[in-house]
Amino acid sequence: MKRFLSAILALGLASMLSLAQADLAPGSMDMRWDAGAQDCAASKAPPIEVHAYNANTYVLREDLCATWEAPFMYLIVGNDKALLIDTGDVADPKLMPLASTVMGLLPADARGKLPLIVVHSHTHLDHRAGDPQFQGQPGVTLVPAQLDSVKGYFGFKAWPDGVSQVDLGGRIIDVLPAPGHNPAHVVYYDRNTGILFSGDFLLQGRLLVDDLAAYAASAKRVAAFVQDRPVSYVFGGHIEKNQAGELLDWQSTYHPDERALALSKADLLALPAALGKFNGFYTETGGFVIMNPMHNLMAAALGALIVLAALGVLVYRFIRRRIARRRETA
Repeated sequence: MKRFLSAILALGLASMLSLAQADLAPGSMDMRWDAGAQDCAASKAPPIEVHAYNANTYVLREDLCATWEAPFMYLIVGNDKALLIDTGDVADPKLMPLASTVMGLLPADARGKLPLIVVHSHTHLDHRAGDPQFQGQPGVTLVPAQLDSVKGYFGFKAWPDGVSQVDLGGRIIDVLPAPGHNPAHVVYYDRNTGILFSGDFLLQGRLLVDDLAAYAASAKRVAAFVQDRPVSYVFGGHIEKNQAGELLDWQSTYHPDERALALSKADLLALPAALGKFNGFYTETGGFVIMNPMHNLMAAALGALIVLAALGVLVYRFIRRRIARRRETA
């Protein structure tokens, strides 16, 4: 009887999830991004590209020849407000017309453009360098990326626990703390489309660990949050892999065979176990590439010191032998 009831419950939950998935606003995944160039001096690609997932959701990307980071930014439009996640890696509006592009995408009425809230996934400069373009803009609220500002604006009282919401008018965005890659990292879940905007917490590339314990705890919290919620896609902050799943060269400005942006709910649910297998330096497991740059740098420095010490010992012994031979022949 217990098995029968469990099966009925599981079937009911699956049916509810299927219905929730069916209610999600659909969108286009036919994203085609400029591949960059080996010689960016000859590139004529626009500095920023825009893909309309649907009429109220936009994926923006800075071109590889504008910045090798080529970060993604996301514009989510509600009935009353819009939300921009991240401002990219280039500050100069002449080189990167981010603000003018975003403002041009916002709907307007007799009162002007729809109010815009600018937020971030985390504090790393390649996700907030464009902030000055939005400062002082009418109708724009710029939330600094630093942790105190994030806690204050979203009302997190027991960071990193809790979930906050942003009501854009007919569109709720859930905000979850996700430190580990960066102390102020957050991820955003759009109830309208079922997209989780994950920044550098989960992406098609290198998962860079700053604090493993925090990262592992964040992965478990986020996985628990989405467990019974529909997730159509996970959109990260960068693409660093090719179609074969191999890492592209670091700081490469040319991605001729780039992998698609989206990850899945299954990837998100698999992240806690993958982090559990991390050796503290570099681990490839289950399609994840996890590394700790600081630990690797320290290991490389220690290795260099060991090599230098060994060379020093060899030189010392060589000099001692030369001196001994001279004494013997004197």
